[in-house]
Amino acid sequence: MAQKTLPAPRPTVEDGGHQLFGWLRNMRDEHPVHEDEYGVFHVHRHADVLAVSADPAVFSSELQRLRPDSEALTEEILSVIDPPLHRKLRQLVSKAFTPRTIADLEPRVVELAGQLLDGIEGDSFDLVADFAYPLPVIVIAELLGVPAEDRALFRSWSDRMLSMQVEDPADMQFGDEAGEDYEKLVKEPMKAMHEYLLGHVEDRRKHPGDDLISKLVAAEVEGETLTDSQIIEFGGLLLMAGHVSTSMMLGNTVLCLEENPGAAAQVRADRGIVPAVIEEVMRLRPPITVMARVTTQETELAGVTIPAGRMVVPSLLSANHDERSFPEPERFDPTREARQQIAFGHGIHYCLGAPLARMEGRIALEALLDRFADIRITPGAQLRYHRDGLLGVRNLPLTVRRA
Repeated sequence: MAQKTLPAPRPTVEDGGHQLFGWLRNMRDEHPVHEDEYGVFHVHRHADVLAVSADPAVFSSELQRLRPDSEALTEEILSVIDPPLHRKLRQLVSKAFTPRTIADLEPRVVELAGQLLDGIEGDSFDLVADFAYPLPVIVIAELLGVPAEDRALFRSWSDRMLSMQVEDPADMQFGDEAGEDYEKLVKEPMKAMHEYLLGHVEDRRKHPGDDLISKLVAAEVEGETLTDSQIIEFGGLLLMAGHVSTSMMLGNTVLCLEENPGAAAQVRADRGIVPAVIEEVMRLRPPITVMARVTTQETELAGVTIPAGRMVVPSLLSANHDERSFPEPERFDPTREARQQIAFGHGIHYCLGAPLARMEGRIALEALLDRFADIRITPGAQLRYHRDGLLGVRNLPLTVRRA
């Protein structure tokens, strides 16, 4: 049986996650699979998280199973569907969102990163507001073919949706059951975003271009194409998950280098390790810390029986800190073999945008190192962190010395 009594309450990430890291270490050792007071099962070890991710037949991504009468979670979103529909949708999306499409973006990302940093005056600025937020959202907007000037809209939608939190993850209210907070924080911005993207999809069906929305409209596999709704959901996923997680990754990179001056000196001396630095940042501080699954049948994991129809929450953060896979896991070490880190997921739901995020992280770090001989978090700065479930800063005041 999973033990419901914990040795200590779960810490928040308000201190940057350091207390949480220690708490998760204890959970991996003493409660690798833990059923909480709401009947949700939390999975903490790397091998067990991989096992859950690799078995969609037992651990379903279709969260609507928890609320079968809900219309809020549709069969159009790649992240919350199972095979065979997932396979078909992913094949269609992959026809448009190709490695070549991402590689072709690199010169523009380099240009944008330079423009944003060169536009900063003085020796102090906020990394998130002035660089880490606008860079990925402009890249994704241009990729989709929507006006980058609308990025204030994208931010308002994502900020409202990311602020939604419930005490019990299994007690989310959808549809007519939703409370006033859910209505304002999730349904309203989702509706606005869908209407916004629908206008662009309808325009591309009449006037195709060279942007991703046009490519998604044209994508075809075995005579099947994507519906307007499917294109909108993927575009929305890119706008929301893509820019928010990449923004947090860029902030986490500066945090990690600030806390590890030896690694900062190392990457300044050898730019060849920039990709390894980004990989280690993603291992140590994954922006998205958990995922969610629903059991389709009774199963056993790490000696714990999980009934059918239960929510299972694998911790990507805990898995990435598992001593069984990563020796001295809380030490920032760009020389370690970190490719088995799972910040981008694992299995059939491995993040399609991972190559884009890695490229943006590499280019952003190189641009910062090129322009600033010294980068420090401003002394006395009060950092604000995203809520639990995410690991990243909402602001990051820096003081720099130009190269």
